[in-house]
Amino acid sequence: MLKSDLLIYRYSGETIVPKKLPLQPRFIDLAWEQIDCFESYLGKTQGELDAKLQELEGDSPDYRVKRGLAHLLKSNFSQFNIVSPLEPQILRKKVFEAAAKLPSIPQNRSKTLDAIASSLTAELHREVLPQEIEKGLYADLLENRILTEFDAPSPETLIHRYNLSQVQGIFYRASHILIHAHRNDPGEYKLLFRYLKLFQLMAYIEGDADTGFTITIDGPTSLFKVSNRYGLALAKMIPALLHVSKWKLEAKLKIKDFYSKREKIGHFYLDDNCGLVTHYANNKTYDSLLEESFAKGWEKLKTPWRLEREVDLIPLPGSVMIPDFRLVHPDGRDFLLEIVGYWRPEYLQKKFYQVRRAETNNLILAVSERLNLAKAGVNFKDLPHKLIWFKNKLSPKEVLNILPDEV
Repeated sequence: MLKSDLLIYRYSGETIVPKKLPLQPRFIDLAWEQIDCFESYLGKTQGELDAKLQELEGDSPDYRVKRGLAHLLKSNFSQFNIVSPLEPQILRKKVFEAAAKLPSIPQNRSKTLDAIASSLTAELHREVLPQEIEKGLYADLLENRILTEFDAPSPETLIHRYNLSQVQGIFYRASHILIHAHRNDPGEYKLLFRYLKLFQLMAYIEGDADTGFTITIDGPTSLFKVSNRYGLALAKMIPALLHVSKWKLEAKLKIKDFYSKREKIGHFYLDDNCGLVTHYANNKTYDSLLEESFAKGWEKLKTPWRLEREVDLIPLPGSVMIPDFRLVHPDGRDFLLEIVGYWRPEYLQKKFYQVRRAETNNLILAVSERLNLAKAGVNFKDLPHKLIWFKNKLSPKEVLNILPDEV
């Protein structure tokens, strides 16, 4: 994504309109220029690359566009690595200790480097040249890191990523987002809801698969303390939304007026005709490290109960619930597992309200002990479901222990 200072947008009344680059020869050539620059500097330092990129900017009126394209190439298609015979901090220590034993005159510089090179050759069992030591001394500085890999995109792909990033940046200052996902393929809903959980967004879902869903999401500026991390997580959700066929989005934004510098409310609208292209694969991902750890732990258990991740939506009156896992026995019995491991009081109230309304008797709730349910006004004793408490990790054995042995 783009940093805030690389976002370009204009106002149409109170509505924000982010800049988008058309797939026209002028901008395709501009994208080619940036891509060619990165390819030609493969194997060179980031400092050398940055100097060339600055030269390409020149006094062009499109300098911010060029800078944005370069930022995306660096962060999404490039790999910069430290190239040094030893960890630079250790190497500096060795060199400085050796140099301190000799008078600091120019003639002793080469002697010191030769001595260190000879020592490292024996230590590492490979030839180390004095030039490697010189380059490796400060190889950990950003400008000295080497561009070791570059997966060159097509100019069209880069422009699509740029346009998407300009839109994503709008959500850094969002206070409230409303998504209307119209009647779509159920698989599209499930993928979208899974990404909502993956990025740990505070979302409240209403509706059903037949008529569509309304998704209300808290923005980063609605939190007690504005969270840049949450704003980035929200922005990461937008490419997932593009996998849905029919939808529209409305967002309220907290922005500063250019003239008065006072905070005001802005608006942003987006729908399925936006022309944006997602780079997210339509694949299966774990929603959190907690879930991934639990799934790997379950594989090690000797049990006939099979753990499944593809769980159908559970319809609720006016809403929907998506459990994290299904536990299936060969005799046909099954249980649904929902992990509740985060969120603020208002979200927990909604979450447990949904759980009480779920018309299912095979639901298991795994609840983090870190949650202050009393503060959220939740009385877990009233829940008509099996309940497990966990601290840092959810134990597969504890879940297995509450499953019935037989029918």
